Amino acid sequence: MGTTETPALHTYRASAANKRSAKAKNDSVHVRTCDSNPSRISTIQNTQKLRKNTRGANLTSLKVLGELGVIEILEQALGTSAITVVGFGDDISAVRLSKEKVAVLKTDMLVGSTDIPPGMTMQQTARKALVANVSDLAAKGVRPLAGIVALGLPANLSKQDVRDIASGLARAAREYRFPLVGGDTNEAKDLTISIALFALADRRRLVLRSGAEVGNIIAVTGDFGDTAAGLKALLEKNKRPSQLPRPLYEAVYNPRAHLDLGLKLAASGAITASIDSSDGLAWSLHELSKASHAGIRLDTVPVSRAAKKFADLYEYDEKDLALYGGEEYHLVLSVRRNRFAAASRAANGKLKPIGAATHEFRGVRLRQAGREIVIARKGWEHFKAHI
Repeated sequence: MGTTETPALHTYRASAANKRSAKAKNDSVHVRTCDSNPSRISTIQNTQKLRKNTRGANLTSLKVLGELGVIEILEQALGTSAITVVGFGDDISAVRLSKEKVAVLKTDMLVGSTDIPPGMTMQQTARKALVANVSDLAAKGVRPLAGIVALGLPANLSKQDVRDIASGLARAAREYRFPLVGGDTNEAKDLTISIALFALADRRRLVLRSGAEVGNIIAVTGDFGDTAAGLKALLEKNKRPSQLPRPLYEAVYNPRAHLDLGLKLAASGAITASIDSSDGLAWSLHELSKASHAGIRLDTVPVSRAAKKFADLYEYDEKDLALYGGEEYHLVLSVRRNRFAAASRAANGKLKPIGAATHEFRGVRLRQAGREIVIARKGWEHFKAHI
């Protein structure tokens, strides 16, 4: 996706480029004046080129680097410690407290300009911020004990806006049965709600992304596409929230984390790997594949009835809505084949098999009409363009 520059910005960049060009010429003249040795001149000029290339790499746009590139830089700089059990690369982090117990830590941030759809109230916004955090703990089979919240508030918000944010946070905390015990506030140009959750868990019971084994059944806890369809209706079809079919409205404005379901599935002992699907089904499947060093072959794409109806009405690809939408908060899991019945009972019949883990390839493929289609690694990644 390209960017549109204002004339002022274009002029600034042209001026900056001219200054850099002039500086390069001066540097070159300076080298020749101070040192007439050809090999010395060549060495200095090569050093200057190296510095220029390094400077260019350091100035890589975040739109090119992407969220994963940012995380990689942080991971390289911060490293791990002797007490780290789960670091970067999973839905949560965990540090060792004892031989068996770990402290589970989770944080997630909501930013107004990227995370709030048209017509979402402040109360719904605050609730959504907490739901996103809880969903990641649900995928690990861990119940939150407590949380804290940091608010970046634009100065033009009203007292009622703040009351609504507080009400939304309180509603979500009651819904998932844990307290928010403190936090911080600051002034910000964009509304920012950052939640951090704390939990305790048995190290052996944590369900990470990395445990999928060849032959495991790949399953999900619901159908997909409602959120993508709802957002397309709002953003591309200019629908008002009140005009959305109920399933699409609920998916966009009142998402739900499947905490109790995640706890029951983890307790069943049948789950080998799990991830929350907030970044999209396709993205989540690729993350499982990458972390577990196994391919995933899909037999079906679980598209919701409402998403199918929306796709038929407006001529969208229903599979694209299901695979690449995001913010659905269903769980995506790998299940031991001989324990699938037990897992299904634990999920009260809500577990849907969609494929299996394989050693034949890496990545994700879909069986369709006698052939296999490669599923693109697309989904929500901050700083980059999205579908």
